[in-house]
Amino acid sequence: MDEQPWNRQRLRSNNEWLLLEHLRTTGAASRAQLARETGLSKPTVSSALAALEQGGLVREAGTVVPERGRTAVLYEPDPTAGYVLGIDIGRARLRTAVADLSGGIRARIDVPNEGTTADAVADAVVAAAGEVLREADVPADRVVHAAVATPGVFDPESGRVRYAVNLPGWGRAGLVERIRGQLGGPDLSVHNDANLAALGEYAFGAGRGSRLFVYALVGTGLGIGIVADGELFTGAHGAAGEVGFLPVSLAALDGGALDGRALDDVVEQGIEAGAAAGAEAGREAASVEGRVRRGALEDAVSADAVVRIARALGLDGVASAKDVFDAARTGQPAAVAAVRKEGERLALVVSAVSAVLDPDLVVLGGGVGHGADLLLDPVRASLRLLTPLRPRVAASELGDDAVLLGAITTALRRARPEVFERHAAKAV
Repeated sequence: MDEQPWNRQRLRSNNEWLLLEHLRTTGAASRAQLARETGLSKPTVSSALAALEQGGLVREAGTVVPERGRTAVLYEPDPTAGYVLGIDIGRARLRTAVADLSGGIRARIDVPNEGTTADAVADAVVAAAGEVLREADVPADRVVHAAVATPGVFDPESGRVRYAVNLPGWGRAGLVERIRGQLGGPDLSVHNDANLAALGEYAFGAGRGSRLFVYALVGTGLGIGIVADGELFTGAHGAAGEVGFLPVSLAALDGGALDGRALDDVVEQGIEAGAAAGAEAGREAASVEGRVRRGALEDAVSADAVVRIARALGLDGVASAKDVFDAARTGQPAAVAAVRKEGERLALVVSAVSAVLDPDLVVLGGGVGHGADLLLDPVRASLRLLTPLRPRVAASELGDDAVLLGAITTALRRARPEVFERHAAKAV
């Protein structure tokens, strides 16, 4: 029986996708090479390459002269067949980049997040995206997909971001649609920042080759991203890795006492002593309800906790975790003690994660991750006391770029099949 036309078209489409992905993963190749390496016949390869070239998905990449035979033309995927946007929304900064389909970054910007309302932040995101596209000279209608990283968990049914307590008002309905509508052309997806950091670190950094890899994003908040066999694990509702909500007391975290007093008592007394300072003390003396909403473990381990501990131990004049780490590098005792305490608390996070997931690697990233050179030793030492389950613990190789590169990676994973499907649909 003759093959149905739609079956023939599907076969041609499958062959074209096979060749396109082979070129993407192995590099430029000639027709003869492609025939040998894919098992397709030379006429099939020639026909598929011609269709892909006509559709703007592959291009000539030069020539090669084999030891025997004629000069052969090399082909490669055309990186300009489409573009993607990666957007990292943090409390302190907005990072945006545009990349071609090869993953090459065409332009990127990094600006302070000065939005004082959720709407202002959303508008700043759109403005940053427009600026980076102009810098890259890429029209908005050539962007196939935009991946947005944000604290919290995006709920596709309601269109709202949950648990993003460090971006006030960010959970309000309509914000994602506001960004989507103002960006115009591209499809848009919203993802947890720790998840995208994990994917970026897996693709480009310390997580390469790991079977089950955990990225701990410790900064304004606390979260982990989980990559198993190259794929993100996000749980039933997208909230896997929200370890900041684990209920735990500071006394339990800190092993009981410091100079005869529980560290949480020391911290609270330090907060009370500074109450006259006004707004900052008021923020740090947050209600129990506010602490529960943010998450007990997050409140104890995040960058703000490093500052609180250092101040409680007598270190004046520090406004950020970076200040504390810088002071520790100069040997200031209170700063050294605060960093050690943060390492011990992080070890508790790693031990809890290890008991549930059994990762082969945990990477420390985020703002606190900048102090990994000081943190790794106390984390490892505490792990030896806490648990027999001890994964390798390492510093992020990507630093502040992890989330943005994860957003680009996610956007590419969605854009490449989409570009090909558009091509295949035109061929029907």
